[in-house]
Amino acid sequence: MFRESIGSVEGSSVLQRRVYVMRDVDLHLGLPAGTAKRWIDGYARGTGFYPPVIRDEHTGDDLVTWGEFVETRLLAGYRAKGISLQRLRPAVQLLRREFGSPYPLATARPYLDVEGRELVMRVQDEADLEQPLRLVVVRSGQLVLADPAQDFADRAVFEGRGRAVTALRAEKDTPDVRIDPLRQTGQPVVRSVPTAVLAEGFRAGESVEVLAQLYDLSDDQVMQAIRYEMRTAQARSAA
Repeated sequence: MFRESIGSVEGSSVLQRRVYVMRDVDLHLGLPAGTAKRWIDGYARGTGFYPPVIRDEHTGDDLVTWGEFVETRLLAGYRAKGISLQRLRPAVQLLRREFGSPYPLATARPYLDVEGRELVMRVQDEADLEQPLRLVVVRSGQLVLADPAQDFADRAVFEGRGRAVTALRAEKDTPDVRIDPLRQTGQPVVRSVPTAVLAEGFRAGESVEVLAQLYDLSDDQVMQAIRYEMRTAQARSAA
């Protein structure tokens, strides 16, 4: 088992911080209800049980650490590939062992380090991982990140001794929206204002200008929050 004590919130230890319940993960990432629970803790179907992709083993714990949330965000980028993400489990297990971490995909090493990408490629080959699910691919003779992994890395904020992911930016057109485990209990925020609060105010009839003045934000920041909340709600309803 790789579970460590929480300790300091700096660096990689922030990954151990218990921030959400399962339904919150679905909510913040725009996933269909129950998706996070299946990926993080496994699920039963018929007479069979499918072990988790993210946790080392099924625990039954509904609380989700920041590291588990971060890795779920990465997996969300692969949902549209048409291949069961369950097939990622052997590769993730190998990466846990190779990186010596319970959250091998929630630090900078697989994304920003050449040696890290080489290790990921070797593990992918060893696990016989299908091409659409690969994090690292070969292009023009170079090891580069696959598009979903690059998209994830572009949104991740890496900090601390272990260069852990300490926050996530939302989307390219909402750069001021962040999810940070140390702000507003991990709710998506613009600065320190929850996007849900801004969107609710807008739905209640407040203008963008009034909300911006009330919370000391720019009009564009308020619009980013509203777009983020609308897009997340649409993704959940369309799934």
